[in-house]
Amino acid sequence: MTNTMYIGSGDVKSLMAAKDSVSHIGLMQRFVSGVKPHYNALASPIDALRTGAILEDRYLLSLPENYYAQYPVVSQEMDVFKCSIDFAKIEGGKIIDFEELKTMQFFDFLNLTGIRERSKEDNVALIKKSYKAYYNQIQQQLYCAELKEATLTFLIVNSYDDSENMSRNIQPNDTIKIRIPRDEETITAIKERGLIFQQIKNYYNGK
Repeated sequence: MTNTMYIGSGDVKSLMAAKDSVSHIGLMQRFVSGVKPHYNALASPIDALRTGAILEDRYLLSLPENYYAQYPVVSQEMDVFKCSIDFAKIEGGKIIDFEELKTMQFFDFLNLTGIRERSKEDNVALIKKSYKAYYNQIQQQLYCAELKEATLTFLIVNSYDDSENMSRNIQPNDTIKIRIPRDEETITAIKERGLIFQQIKNYYNGK
């Protein structure tokens, strides 16, 4: 059972949802189920998921060699929290920075391009308001990795053709990057929601 007793960064939206919501109840059910889910986005029949997985592989090629994909991190304070970071910058065997990649449809991306001309504070406020699930996800990752800030990267999707995406060379103008600082208030709220899950895990681990 304990192999499913974790809150991943992708679970944060469900964690923070209303306690009587379908998503929050579903998270608790998975948490105690003992049946670990297995995902293969590259084989997904859903275009958006499959394209996102392909473009993650292509985006890695545009990063320096000290970036590693799907880097696992577990919180040292509350080990119920763990995350798989899209692209972790590693130096001396330690994570010192990371990027979280989100693919975005063409017109949605165009609507965000003005963000490049705005202040960092305005951009962070926009992400916190309009992309709260992404914002909270990064806060959970910052908490697990014990870092002060990280980058949220939006990548434009030009096509859902697999062969085209598998050969795509990602260019700087294909992305919008926003530095997201650590938000202790949000992290505290995430930890408070995760406390009951930690207590359940401790109980079954004999702590």
